[in-house]
Formats: sequence, C-alpha cells, structure tokens
Amino acid sequence: MTALKEFKLNNFDLLRLLAATQVVFDHYFQHLHILLNDWQQALLYLFPGVPVFFVISGYLISASYERTNDLTKYFRNRILRIFPGLWLCIFVSIFIITLTGVSFLNKQTIFWLPSQLIGLIYTPAFLSNYGFGSYNGSLWTIPIELQFYILLPVCYLLLPKKKSVYWLGLLVVVFILLNIISTTFTFSPIISKLLNYSFIPHFYLFLTGMLLQKLKLYSSTMVYNQAFYWCAAYGIFSLVLYNYIDQTIFLILKSLLLAITLLSMAYTLPGLASRLLRTNDISYGIYIYHGLFLTVIVALQWADYVNLFTITLISYLAGFLSWVLIEKPFIKRKEGAFRKLFN
Repeated sequence: MTALKEFKLNNFDLLRLLAATQVVFDHYFQHLHILLNDWQQALLYLFPGVPVFFVISGYLISASYERTNDLTKYFRNRILRIFPGLWLCIFVSIFIITLTGVSFLNKQTIFWLPSQLIGLIYTPAFLSNYGFGSYNGSLWTIPIELQFYILLPVCYLLLPKKKSVYWLGLLVVVFILLNIISTTFTFSPIISKLLNYSFIPHFYLFLTGMLLQKLKLYSSTMVYNQAFYWCAAYGIFSLVLYNYIDQTIFLILKSLLLAITLLSMAYTLPGLASRLLRTNDISYGIYIYHGLFLTVIVALQWADYVNLFTITLISYLAGFLSWVLIEKPFIKRKEGAFRKLFN
C-alpha cells in the first residue's frame, strides 16, 4: 500500500492539462490558417499533446490493470472514463451544429450516431464540407485509444511471466519498425487513412508507457526529482538536432526521450498537480470540445472575432463543466470499486 501511495503521488493530471492545451494551440493555428515560422513550430511541438496522452495512458492503465487483474473491472473502468464524456460531447455537437443551420434529420444519421456512441468516430458525408471538413477534429484519437484498451489485456496474456520486461521491450521495437514502415512507404489514400486511424503506427508510444511502468523507473534516483536535467536534454535534442536526423527516426527518438522526461516530470515535486488542480482533471473535456468550437468558428467565418486566448478559455470552461457534471460522478463509481477491492 505504501508503494501504491508513492506511485499515485504524481503530476500526471498537470501533464495531461498541458498536453490538452498544446493540442488546442496546434489546432488553432492549423485550422484558422495562422502561419508560424520554423522556430515557432519547433516550440509548439516541443510538448506534443497526442504522444503525451498515449504514453501516459500506457503507463497508468497498465498499472491499473495489474492492480485489478480482472477483465470485467478493467473494461468497466475504461468505459466509465471514456464514454460518458464522449456521449455528452456528441449530443452537444449535434445541438450546436444544428443551431448553425445543419439538419441531422437524414438517413446518414441513423448509422452515424450509433457509430459515434460506441467510439467509431468519422465525419458523415453531409458534414464533410462543414467547417474544416470534420464535425470534431479532436476525436480521431478515440478509436485508437479504444484499440489500446483492447490490446493491453492481450499483451499481458501473450507476454511470458518470466522476463516479461524484455519481451515488452522487444514488442516496442517491433512497433517502432511498423511505425517506420507505415510512415515511410507510399500506400493508397484509403490504406494510409486506415493505417493512421489504427493502433499500428501509434502503439509503440502506449507500449513505451507500459514498459516504463513495468520497470518501475519512477522511483529511480535517475528519474525521481530529476526533471530539470531530463527537460534540458530533451529540449536540446528537440530544438538543435531536428535538422540533422531523418525526420521519421528523429520523431521516434524524440518520443522515446519525451516518455522518460514525462516520467521524471510526473515524479518531480510529486503532489504539485494535486495542490494546483485540487484533483480536478479537466484535460479530457478540453481535448474533446475544442475541436467542435474551432470547426463551428470556421463554418460561421468567425475567425476574425476570436483569438487564441478566447478559444483556450472557452475550451477550459467546457472541460471544467464536463468534468464536474459528467466525468467526475462516473469516475467516483470506478474509485468506489477500487476501495472495495483494497478493503
């Protein structure tokens, strides 16, 4: 129990908040067509939100699975964390987009709506020209995350108990190679799109989080309270060497170095996130709602009337409301199950 307490005293909530904010910034500049120079882009992608989410997800969810080791509880907890917030976001999206003059009363909605509710995210044809071409451009990672959730128990089933860390490391290498293949070779547009929405090019990030958790590096003297040194090394690598290494290899090396840096940041001044955020995790709501706001702004041609501060503030407000009204009440059910388990 002492080890569990030390493990759970971290700053991952704060890191997820920073990651969600980076995604808001990225999509703001991208979808409103605001140009950045090379140096500004390098700074913007210094802390890339989606890879951060994938690594942290692998780290925390693998630890949760090992604690419960019960598939029913595992999938119940994953459902409670993802779907209530997602369902509200989808219905809010329908409501807001309807107010802008789009009707969802058509045959496509009959198939589209159930697909969204189970996490098979896509933009229907009648919305393909709305906004920037997606009804919510931030939801594309939901199907990938769900694939991760399904594959995690499979990995534990297939990995031998002896030397599982070595086999997991080998699996990371295999999916790094698959990432290189999927990003280097030229495929048809359909195959490329299917690959990008599959776990294949992204799974090494999730597996890296799992590996760091299995190694229990959070308590290592090289990681614990050493974020300054890891951030300095990561910053130098990312900002200095990006023009001197093949981009595919550079991004993979950067992601691996980022994973260790995240771990050190999570366990440097542990408890900082709790003091600042009071255990409120609004990152998921920020992430899933900002894409809706941006596509509506583009559709209504309101880009001249908003700025980055406005979009960020609105996204934070939506994230807070989603957390208080939906996510937190359902997460309490999950935590109640954990309390019963430990009692």
